[in-house]
Amino acid sequence: MRKFFSEMNSFVRGMLVVALIALIVVVLQLQLTLTALFLIASIIFPLAIAYFLYLLWRDRRDDFAVWPLRSRFAFYGGAVLIVAALLVFFFEGASGLDAVAFLFVLGLSGFAMFRAWRDQHTYGY
Repeated sequence: MRKFFSEMNSFVRGMLVVALIALIVVVLQLQLTLTALFLIASIIFPLAIAYFLYLLWRDRRDDFAVWPLRSRFAFYGGAVLIVAALLVFFFEGASGLDAVAFLFVLGLSGFAMFRAWRDQHTYGY
């Protein structure tokens, strides 16, 4: 039996594991527990991303401190707009023109951050 599973296609083996977990949840009626775990994960995951981004910023804040005020304003302003757009998206949702505006704000803010970073890391021609 061990040889059968070791020689099995990894995708099929992974799908069998997912099916087994789903079967356990259905048989033991753990849907409420699964919902609670999902809600906890939906809170913890953005916090983990925010902590990771904070660690990245903390390691590089000396580099940002020597940038001109205009570049720092564009970079941090873009980051604040992205965070605000994501908060609105998570709490209010987006559909139709709201979704287009959300993507537009993300794109422009990301572009502003990229340009500010690239302008500070381009060393003349």
